[in-house]
Amino acid sequence: MTSVWRTSGWVLVGAALILALSLGVRHGFGLFLAPMSADFGWGREVFAFAIALQNLIWGLAQPFAGALADRLGAARVVIIGGILYAVGLILMGMADSAWSLSLSAGLLIGIGLSGTSFSVILGVVGRAVPAEKRSMAMGIASAAGSFGQFAMLPGTLGLIQWLGWSAALLVLGVMVAFIVPFVGMLRDRPLPSHGAEQTLGQALREACSHSGFWLLALGFFVCGFQVVFIGVHLPAYLVDQHLAATTGTTVLALVGLFNIVGTFTAGWLGGRMSKPRLLTGLYLLRAVVIVLFLWAPVSQFSAYLFGIAMGLLWLSTVPLTNGTVATVFGVRNLSMLGGIVFLFHQLGAFLGGWLGGVVYDRTGSYDLVWQISILLSLLAAALNWPVRERPVARLQAQAA
Repeated sequence: MTSVWRTSGWVLVGAALILALSLGVRHGFGLFLAPMSADFGWGREVFAFAIALQNLIWGLAQPFAGALADRLGAARVVIIGGILYAVGLILMGMADSAWSLSLSAGLLIGIGLSGTSFSVILGVVGRAVPAEKRSMAMGIASAAGSFGQFAMLPGTLGLIQWLGWSAALLVLGVMVAFIVPFVGMLRDRPLPSHGAEQTLGQALREACSHSGFWLLALGFFVCGFQVVFIGVHLPAYLVDQHLAATTGTTVLALVGLFNIVGTFTAGWLGGRMSKPRLLTGLYLLRAVVIVLFLWAPVSQFSAYLFGIAMGLLWLSTVPLTNGTVATVFGVRNLSMLGGIVFLFHQLGAFLGGWLGGVVYDRTGSYDLVWQISILLSLLAAALNWPVRERPVARLQAQAA
């Protein structure tokens, strides 16, 4: 048992380092909107579309990356993803047109993220730890991504101010390349196949016939819409409200800092309470936080409070959603099934990131998108409430 925990701990550290780098860099992309748009004379829609495309490609590639990780082990998938991510950042630093920005920031980084982020990495964690500790372990790994956001945002802003946006992206590309050597810590192996093992087609049919699977996926769509809209557009929104540019960076850093607490707490609570009911509560609280932020006069203080409150709710949905998928369908195909659910998250992310730019360029305001975010929170709360956290009949029969 001691050796099992030692191995699990080593895997958890490797997963945490990879997520911290992958998500830490990714959460800083909003800081590049203003300088790149100003240098090239773009409206906000050009940059917003590239980041929205990144989230869409990430989501579309995620089920395939997850299926490969489930069957071949995660190491190859993470290595390829890390390389594509690093190359995408370097080419983004050289981008000088909407087309080259979409190719680098959109296509390459989107595919790279599919191999280095939640679905693949949490699949490794889910296979490495005992079932009773799975939700907590996923919460710890997710919190590491939040620490990366907290640590990388001020560093990214400092690089932009010191070197300019182009050279800053080149430095970030070199940093992301360190994901490749960290792969050795994962020690992931596909679970052994048994005679009655599910095929991919059977796993897909089982999930697609389960109403809870679709309710989780649709709820996760809302999470993606909100976090990408806020992550990409909040710094510019606060500048529009006559606050200093550093305020937006600090707010996003606070989101990352307090998300460490939020994701860890969500993982801990998920092992003790109904994860779907916790998701309902989280989405309701998001609606309340956004309403209060828009209702109160915008100031540096209110922006910081918003960052703290949203941080507690930011990625808390991830261990709860993935943990529910693992409980209902098992861990054999967790990366693939989690990837399909995450695809819906990224469809929401595409819409939230792109719509923010479109609405601003057309109206000069983000008000409509904030209002949509509130309504979507209420919808997500309603969708998660009826989900039941019970293993499918196949798993119940195996346990009997």
